[in-house]
Amino acid sequence: MKKNVSESMFIEEIVGDEYNSMSYEGAKALYEWIEQYEDDADTETEFDKVAIRCEFSEYENFEAVQSEYSDIKSLDDLQDHTSVIEIPGTDRLIIAQF
Repeated sequence: MKKNVSESMFIEEIVGDEYNSMSYEGAKALYEWIEQYEDDADTETEFDKVAIRCEFSEYENFEAVQSEYSDIKSLDDLQDHTSVIEIPGTDRLIIAQF
C-alpha cells in the first residue's frame, strides 16, 4: 500500500521532524528532486521520513560539505560521488550521504 504525499505534506513532515535540521527551502528542493527522479526512472518511491533523514543532509554551503568530506575538492567532484541538490536562491546544498 502506497500513500500519495503532496508537496506541503512532505515539507511539513520533513521540516517538522525534531531529528531533522532541513530548512523549508531544502525540503521543497528535495521534494522536487524526488518527484523528478520518479518521473525519470518511471517508478514510485515510498515516503519514509526516517530513511530521508538518514540518506540526505542539508549544508549551509560547499565549504560545510568539505569540512566533513575533506577529500572533496570541488562541486563537480562532489557530484561525481553522490547526488547533489542545489537549493535555489541560496548557497545551501543537500547531498545524499556517502
